[in-house]
Amino acid sequence: MKTKTLFMTVILLIAMPSIALQAQDKKEWISPEAAAKVVDFQLQGEYLSKKDDGTGTEPSVGLQLIALGGGNFRGVAYIGGLPGAGWSRGDESKTVDGKVNDQGQLTFTLSEGEGEAIGTLKAGKLTITTGDESIEMKKVARKSPTMGKAAPKGAVVLFDGTKEAAKNNFQRGQIVMEKLLRHDVETNAKFGDHQLHLEFRLPFMPYARGQGRGNSGMYVQGRYECQILDSFGLDGANNECGGIYKIAKPNVNMCLPPLVWQTYDVDFTAARYDDAGKKIKNARVTILHNGVKIHDDLELPNGTPGKHPEGPGPDILYLQGHGNPVVFRNIWVVNK
Repeated sequence: MKTKTLFMTVILLIAMPSIALQAQDKKEWISPEAAAKVVDFQLQGEYLSKKDDGTGTEPSVGLQLIALGGGNFRGVAYIGGLPGAGWSRGDESKTVDGKVNDQGQLTFTLSEGEGEAIGTLKAGKLTITTGDESIEMKKVARKSPTMGKAAPKGAVVLFDGTKEAAKNNFQRGQIVMEKLLRHDVETNAKFGDHQLHLEFRLPFMPYARGQGRGNSGMYVQGRYECQILDSFGLDGANNECGGIYKIAKPNVNMCLPPLVWQTYDVDFTAARYDDAGKKIKNARVTILHNGVKIHDDLELPNGTPGKHPEGPGPDILYLQGHGNPVVFRNIWVVNK
């Protein structure tokens, strides 16, 4: 059986030896160390196969396993690899729902007539078997290639993990967890054409859904929101992570699992106005999410709701407060 066929039957059962579902009376976690004690957090994440049938034509298959709270999961299998790494928007994918039972087994419900596949997860490797065919998937932890990128010479360093930077560069700047910047801050400085680097981490909120799951936003010039949200495993809409709110969806959903550090790298050209204050040219933006280009010289026909209206002149960077504990680090700007 070809890998593609095997994975379009996907997973029926993942046997979890010696794991019992932990009682969960908490609804959100903001540190990986605390979340690591929760079984749902241990299982969620990305898995990847590299099966080769000897002909060199066998596709890789990626799997994103999304925790939905109380032992409930959603699995999304991607033919060709993981999003941004072999799989692109429009390529084949398959979604199934599952739940951990009292025996510690994760059972997925498949469509009628698709057959059965049984998987065993051990030491970070998921082996899936159907009939006499099997494939092994390894749990992977992707890291943005721009993670930790140092500010170049001449950059305006907005946040370097110090209390002084939070206080001096931001309104309402607060340090949490010793050296991270809390959400709901805006810069004192204003920017025109510029490049921006920032790193953000989403909370683990498995019971939350939609816009209530790790919601924040990066407002370039306080006028154009690139959404920040736990959209791990979703389609990638314009109101999900990487989307320009109500304007454009990302080319691919590059959102990593919650509590994994992620990056935005922005190249922004401001809108132009004449002396009478009339707009004569729209703003444009290129954005890389975790090193992958999700918007390529995108024209922004208007501002987005939520902060400042579109207008002439430089303006702030706003990191939205939406009631969810999103944190930031390593933020800097290069004026063009």
